[in-house]
Amino acid sequence: MTETASRDRPSRGRVHVVGAGLAGLSAALRLGKLGRPVALYEAASQAGGRCRSYVDAKLERSIDNGNHMLLAANTAALDFVAEIGAGDTLTRPDRAAFPFLDLASGESWTVEPSNGPIPWWIFSAARRIPGTAAGDYLAAWKLAFAGADDTVADCLAKSGGDNGPLWERFWVPLTVAALNTHPREASARLLWLVVRESFAKGAAACHPFIARDGLSETFVDPALAAIRAQGGAVAFGRRLRALTFQADRVTALDFGEQQVPVEPGEAVVLALPPAGAADLLPGLQAPRDARPIVNAHIRLPEGATPQRRLAPDLPILGLVGGAADWLFLRGDVVSLTVSAAEDLAERPAEEVAALLWRDTARALGLDSQAEPLVRIIKEKRATLAQTPAALKLRPGPRTRWRNLALAGDWTDTGYPATIESAVRSGTAAARLLAKP
Repeated sequence: MTETASRDRPSRGRVHVVGAGLAGLSAALRLGKLGRPVALYEAASQAGGRCRSYVDAKLERSIDNGNHMLLAANTAALDFVAEIGAGDTLTRPDRAAFPFLDLASGESWTVEPSNGPIPWWIFSAARRIPGTAAGDYLAAWKLAFAGADDTVADCLAKSGGDNGPLWERFWVPLTVAALNTHPREASARLLWLVVRESFAKGAAACHPFIARDGLSETFVDPALAAIRAQGGAVAFGRRLRALTFQADRVTALDFGEQQVPVEPGEAVVLALPPAGAADLLPGLQAPRDARPIVNAHIRLPEGATPQRRLAPDLPILGLVGGAADWLFLRGDVVSLTVSAAEDLAERPAEEVAALLWRDTARALGLDSQAEPLVRIIKEKRATLAQTPAALKLRPGPRTRWRNLALAGDWTDTGYPATIESAVRSGTAAARLLAKP
């Protein structure tokens, strides 16, 4: 091998990581562990992307930009948290249980998988979702044989429009929570992966993990500290305007007022949203269809005492029969999530706040006429639309430029566009560029 060829290998020099969301943080962390110098660039004034915390001036409380929950099955994300020394910032209930409340009927139940892969719980009327029979759950196997173009509804919905309580109280909430896409559009194959890696393995894979203090305290701040401890450089306020290409290499990064050369032996990880990556890379086919998520953070009125009627040891509550999907309780702040929220995302924030406060008051036994402080956060492009058509457009980490790799929850990790996928994508990009 000639000296020039050796210098040109992307496995030797610095790696420029563009984007400091979880995918970029994961890539930078892994590259540092592989012995590569790292320069991390972020357009915003803070890292984390859609996974971060901040002090809200209106609520005078620290809140998360969006609500996230990990399961024990999310091994890459949990390993990431452990590697950055933040494992003790995650709370893990003693049991794998998911309490639910039907806001319309008042019925409540708790989904609690059995120990081991045999779902004994579905044979107990006391543990099943109200109105369901054990045989109803066997339909899950239809997902295992889904075709590439099949939706969840294609596999599990009944003809005639009445899909029964298991559909409304399990399949719809699970699909929307995991894929941020309604079952009539969501990929059946992708939902099967979720079921296979969690419920099909039993309680051990389903334990929920929730950030005790905030997303930044668990995922972002410790990651930045670890990257800097490895010698990585971090720069904020750096929006990538263009890339310069020469033959099969990226040779420069254009940040507007600053031009950064990419020297021989150096490499680039582009950890941007799909639209941003597609605008920068000629010919990149990326999924641009997205689905919104709406979050509400409500500071409870002084003296309000929530009635935690369901599983008091769990700070989460699944909701059906209303507008919200999940309720999280941390101190005197209630946070609600509405996934696949195409309707709410277009409505005025004041209207959304009133609607979600009504759901909160009913769920926690509070005065619906009270006027608490509410912050509404709309992420209109929270994740890619996880439809069969969109999934076919997910690229892998490799590009036609040998010193450029892609990362992001929207890339083809095999997982839904979640924290788990973001972390896996960063690791995959780092390992690709580290190869000789």
